Amino acid sequence: MAGAARRRDGRIAQERMLEEAMSAIAEDGLAALTMSALAERLGTSGGHILYYFGSKDRLLLEALRWSEAALTEERKALLARRVTAERKLDLFLELYLPRGPRDPRWTLWIELWARTPANEELRQAQEEMDLGWQQDLEALLARGVDAGRFAPDLDVPARASELLALLDGLSTRVVLGQRGADPRRALATARSAATRLVERA
Repeated sequence: MAGAARRRDGRIAQERMLEEAMSAIAEDGLAALTMSALAERLGTSGGHILYYFGSKDRLLLEALRWSEAALTEERKALLARRVTAERKLDLFLELYLPRGPRDPRWTLWIELWARTPANEELRQAQEEMDLGWQQDLEALLARGVDAGRFAPDLDVPARASELLALLDGLSTRVVLGQRGADPRRALATARSAATRLVERA
């Protein structure tokens, strides 16, 4: 029983570190996130954080996984909602896109994307997370076709991939703070593109 309690305490400790890491990224950016700075925020030592994660790269990956796990649950709830396929697609777009230039999830994605060529574990992890979004979007589109809301001959896998690629581009522009790129405009562009994609013959 004591062992189980220790494992539970360890999980709580890790979740607290991941939550605080995401908050720090949102407030100060990824460049300012060091193990010592995170340890100071948590009132602990850098060695304590390393005990759980081993390296900053692993901490960042686990923070992204933690964030994505929450979004996976949100997507599951979204797909189960009793609303039109068009409304579900709109909600999916909102969930995917960043909230602004300091969106911590997207800041992490961009940082870790750049590291994937040299890190097989990271590449595989990102592929798994990307696949979850792809599969859920395909399921959403397929249900829309079945319900007669989208084009009957819609190439679901191709259109899902195309839309996700567009969303990635829009999201990157928002997070990088490029001129003319903001969450509101990105969502409007995504909605317009999504409408065209699902109406294709």
